[in-house]
Amino acid sequence: MTLPDLPVSFEFDLIGIASEVGEWIKNQQRQLELEDVQLKGHNDLVSYVDKTAESMLTERLHQLLPAGFLTEEDVTEDSNDDLVWVIDPLDGTTNFIHGLPIYSVSIALKYQSEYLAGVVSLPTTNENFSAIKGMGAKLNGKSISVSKQHKLKGALIATGFPYHDFGQLDEYLDLLKKFILSTRGVRRMGSAAIDLAYTAAGHFDGFYEYGLNEWDIAAGSLILQEAGGTVSSWKNDDKFVSQKTILASNSLIHAECLGLIQSVFD
Repeated sequence: MTLPDLPVSFEFDLIGIASEVGEWIKNQQRQLELEDVQLKGHNDLVSYVDKTAESMLTERLHQLLPAGFLTEEDVTEDSNDDLVWVIDPLDGTTNFIHGLPIYSVSIALKYQSEYLAGVVSLPTTNENFSAIKGMGAKLNGKSISVSKQHKLKGALIATGFPYHDFGQLDEYLDLLKKFILSTRGVRRMGSAAIDLAYTAAGHFDGFYEYGLNEWDIAAGSLILQEAGGTVSSWKNDDKFVSQKTILASNSLIHAECLGLIQSVFD
């Protein structure tokens, strides 16, 4: 597959868009009232901030590069349908609503089945993680790489809990227990995009979760891979989007993590 060339300033422009929208989101957090929140089914909280931020992103990204869009709210097509923006304007909505400063803006550009570019922007910490395929991963313009932790027992692992699919919750809690007993610790941030970005930067050594959508993990998975990490499904193939199971790691502990996961989910 021949990948399209991106302008030299593309990564910088993408960070600028994510930062602008993120700054707007941060300014809205102080003003948000619970009555502004709409309930769209069990545990599915969507605020006016989500919708406005999405509109801002789609407008600015279309100006940068016309393409289709895949978002939580909608799928739109463009004449250049090989290129698709995969975006989550507010990953960590529940954190945001409850006043927790742990949320992100996630943007990825996909060409056919491959991610070409990704940005995960954290408005409250001014951290902008970015990657262009084949050019490495960066944090605020400086190169980053995954950790060198080579033993699971010394690893710090991130995970998340399901919002919709509770059919395998007992097994998932069994797996959580195994990770707690086999590692230095387990953390739950409430934003898969942040989990992946922090694994790329070496803060976490691995991350696992199930039931995620493509917009949750598109940008973060590219950033992690460009930082030297490995991303797979729980079956150890590259179908982590379609199978809705993801294991991301520094590569060195990937096999050990898979062993634990497959001991519960065979």
